[in-house]
Amino acid sequence: MTKKRLGMLGAAVAAAVLVVALVIKILPQIELVGVGSKAPDFHAIDLATGAPRTLANYRGHVLLLNIWATWCEPCRVEMPAIERLHHLVTDTAFKIVSVSIDKEDSSGVTAFARSYGLTFPVLQNQSGDIQDLYQTTGVPESFVIDRNAVIMKKVIGAAEWDAPVNVDLIHSLINAH
Repeated sequence: MTKKRLGMLGAAVAAAVLVVALVIKILPQIELVGVGSKAPDFHAIDLATGAPRTLANYRGHVLLLNIWATWCEPCRVEMPAIERLHHLVTDTAFKIVSVSIDKEDSSGVTAFARSYGLTFPVLQNQSGDIQDLYQTTGVPESFVIDRNAVIMKKVIGAAEWDAPVNVDLIHSLINAH
């Protein structure tokens, strides 16, 4: 082997060792958001009241946190099921937290909610940072969160939220004091 090849091999080995060392050092600091993890705090605006909302506003409640956008076709498919769930589970210990990530002003989101007859609160996170906080891969993405802010279920894509399996899960979380 030539000195040049030996030097390149040494540099490659050194780089690989450095990458492995960095992964070992950084990996424990990376917290993945998923079932069993604490729900991250978020900031959004309640479109009906203009009031800022955070996860703390829902402390002690069971939540369906739905992250969506008006331009998302699967979100349009899913919204009627969320509205039906809102009417099926009327216990005050349950809240739907529907957060739009639309970047434009709130008028489009408000018009969307009105056109779908949504009666649950609709929030907006114009910065879209809720997607980073919850490590979403797109929209819609939803999280069922228990009273202690622990994520109990994560769904990527549209779901039938009024299906018995989801209604039963929410009821069981409400009744698990």
